[in-house]
Amino acid sequence: MLNFNINPCTKAILCVTIPSCMPVIKSAIKKVRQDKVKTARNLARKNKLKSLLKKARKNPSAKTLSAVFSTLDKAAKVKLIHRNKAARLKSQLSKLMVSK
Repeated sequence: MLNFNINPCTKAILCVTIPSCMPVIKSAIKKVRQDKVKTARNLARKNKLKSLLKKARKNPSAKTLSAVFSTLDKAAKVKLIHRNKAARLKSQLSKLMVSK
């Protein structure tokens, strides 16, 4: 069954949501719990990666590039980002370092 959120003024449908049902089976309950933890962990890793990339682009130095390269390699290893994306970002940062 779908839930509709309706704007009372315009009578327009704002969004349609599918109600989330809590699973009954123990393994499914555990999977939901694990997914929440993994989602939070991945979000934290992506935020760290993005902030390091911003710092490296702002003032590229050997020390910051080393930290970014390490983080990119780890992110690619755990499949947080694709390995080709990691390689592409490393290449772009290296070119940036050479140009400055």
